[in-house]
Amino acid sequence: MRRRILLLSVGMTTLVVLAFAVPLIILLRSATVSESKEEARYLAESVAYYVGDKDHTADDITAYIDGLADKPGTISVRLADGTTLGDPPPGGVSTPKPLPSDYGDGDDDDKKGPPKISDADYRDVGGGMAVEVGVGTETGPASVCLFLTADELYDGIVPRMLFLVGGSLLVLLLSIIGAELVSRRLARPLEETASTAERLARGDMDARAPTTGPAEVAKVGAALNGLADRIDEVIAVEREAVADLSHRLRTPLTALRLQVEALPDRERAEELNTQVNSLERTLTAVISAARRPQREGRVAHCDAVEVTRNRAAFWEPLFEDQGRVLALDLPAPPAMVRSSAEDLGAALDALVENVVAHTPDGTPARITLTREAHGVRIVVADKGPGIPLGAGERGRSDRGSTGLGLDIARRCAEAAGGHLTIGKNEVVLTLAAS
Repeated sequence: MRRRILLLSVGMTTLVVLAFAVPLIILLRSATVSESKEEARYLAESVAYYVGDKDHTADDITAYIDGLADKPGTISVRLADGTTLGDPPPGGVSTPKPLPSDYGDGDDDDKKGPPKISDADYRDVGGGMAVEVGVGTETGPASVCLFLTADELYDGIVPRMLFLVGGSLLVLLLSIIGAELVSRRLARPLEETASTAERLARGDMDARAPTTGPAEVAKVGAALNGLADRIDEVIAVEREAVADLSHRLRTPLTALRLQVEALPDRERAEELNTQVNSLERTLTAVISAARRPQREGRVAHCDAVEVTRNRAAFWEPLFEDQGRVLALDLPAPPAMVRSSAEDLGAALDALVENVVAHTPDGTPARITLTREAHGVRIVVADKGPGIPLGAGERGRSDRGSTGLGLDIARRCAEAAGGHLTIGKNEVVLTLAAS
């Protein structure tokens, strides 16, 4: 986003600079030509005054013109008799125009005063410009021509253009710096707010957005923080409601256990007591989940390697009593998954309990945990008679259990962004990485 703001600001500034620079370039070009023409006119008139002096001969005029070699342009003079002095421009010097009052018209006052000169005449010649001034001489009207080439006509425009370009680049640089500062001020709080939203989506309920920066951005951050607080409240209310409901179920469950124990048929009482124990374990798991710390959020995290090792240690005494071997194949580094330790532990307990309950004593089992590209793969395998078809359906059991074990593991996997796969002698639990 910051890049877009920066590009937009620079683009707009560039358009503004161009909108001012183009007319300025045209103006500089015109001003340079005007100055060159004015200097040429002044120089041509100076030569005209010199030519109009009756004391100056043709040789004097030629020497005077040669002395102006360091001045811009080339100077030529056409005398009244048609003689041309100096270097004429392409096309030659124009015929002198008659003056209103020629020098040497018989008026002694005119002869004593400065020579008469005409207004400057400008014409384009060979890509350049010729400035011609008529002057009255003792022998008749003469013409002075100063020719400027295109380079001489636009002499001095390059430094001005460089100054204009430098100023434009400086404005662009300042606009980039200003846009960078503004974009950071605008984008940084938005980026932090977006990061906060991502953390909340991952279950980090401690995440809070900044409430600094522009008023609109601060308002978004405050609204997101309010939403996070509301999520906390909703989670807390729902968990308390589930926990209260579960606690209420304990009373009738206790009464049911007492009635089962009072049955005269002991064999039937033991069967029912097994079902009551399973129901009690499930109810305890519900209460434990409901009492989970509120700040754990909707998406919990745990180390699958540590949880698997702890659950294997929990079941190891029972395996030893039954003459079984529980082998572990775990990686050394932690493997973080998107599940709570309680849920993953309950899923592993359900899978290991199925091995204990549905395979003969002495049957070995193995738990293997491997890393994958986007998660963790846990395999609980045994060498028993195999898992019957349809065993993964909730509530179904062909061997006298409640049929909830595999369903508990499946729900844990799906809640963690994975899935459960049931084979003949193994169950594969796939969990997404956190």
